[in-house]
Amino acid sequence: MFSQQIIICENDLIGKIMIILKLGGSLIQSAKRIIKDVTEYSNSTGETILIVPGGSIFADTVRKANPSQEAAHWMAILAMEQYGYYVADGTNVKLIDSLEIPGNDTYILLPYNLLKKNDKLPHTWDVTSDTIAAWVACKLKARFIKVTDVDGIYLNGILQNEIKAEELIGKETCVDAELPNFLLKNNMNCEIVNGNCPGKVVNALKDNITGTLIKG
Repeated sequence: MFSQQIIICENDLIGKIMIILKLGGSLIQSAKRIIKDVTEYSNSTGETILIVPGGSIFADTVRKANPSQEAAHWMAILAMEQYGYYVADGTNVKLIDSLEIPGNDTYILLPYNLLKKNDKLPHTWDVTSDTIAAWVACKLKARFIKVTDVDGIYLNGILQNEIKAEELIGKETCVDAELPNFLLKNNMNCEIVNGNCPGKVVNALKDNITGTLIKG
């Protein structure tokens, strides 16, 4: 049995990573445009960007199938891989399945093999691609940006420009249930930006976030 409490990440700078960008599954219609913008930014600056894909419609299929929690965990991670292949299709972005980054470029992570070898996260729907992306950012000591289809965290209908992770525990927001705990335990931040608004992702990469900063 796996503990429901997420362990503290052991920082391991395996490759030179500047930014971990979690690409939400909700952005399936605009994902390829975002990939293009991010790639152009990386090429022009020389910064390395590792994209962690969400599960999108592929993870929705897993939920509908309603397998056991153990099977659902690995099926959902394979759903992330399917979304990764989808958003990479027709682009020149390289797909990788480890944290050994070849050089300065834009890459899309296929996480299944990596997580099979580093099986330290609870097998529950509370842990989705958000916390998996945070774990990757922690391992690589990288900046962590979540790109999704909303402007950020809303509390009582008000967009929060900055909020402490502890304030999100137990609340239903655009991040998964375990992410606030993980950020707190690992002293990490998460920046949230709306990928449906052209220009916002590139501005975020330039340290000009228009969204929510979650402080861990």
